Amino acid sequence: MFCKNCGAAMDPNAVVCVKCGCAKGTGASFCPNCGAATSPGAAVCLNCGAALTQAADQPQVGDKSKLVAGLLAIFLGTLGIHNFYLGYTGKAVAQLLVSLIGGIVTCGIATVAIEIWALIEGIMLLCGKITVDGKGNLLKD
Repeated sequence: MFCKNCGAAMDPNAVVCVKCGCAKGTGASFCPNCGAATSPGAAVCLNCGAALTQAADQPQVGDKSKLVAGLLAIFLGTLGIHNFYLGYTGKAVAQLLVSLIGGIVTCGIATVAIEIWALIEGIMLLCGKITVDGKGNLLKD
């Protein structure tokens, strides 16, 4: 393993490069596989053929569907079901509690407010304005 900033050899367990002090994985001047100098913005090392761009930087397509999430938001959104489905547990619990407890205390006004909120989120999901789940994965079409 080599430092991407200065090209010096690094211990695989190191957090920073002992030569330049840069954090592991930062920099774009040298190949982390062979230590050869690379061109700015290059996707592959010309010396060893290793990929220089990390796939982890690009969002993965998850297993959650925009259509399912949008329909859940429109029909069961008052209970926060769509946010439970997408992995936004905190927001889902808030919607559920405000809808149930707040609805009793405010004679249903809080429930109507949550219903409007969920309807807007459902429309945003179906229109593609909300594109990721709670883990940052892209939603399927």
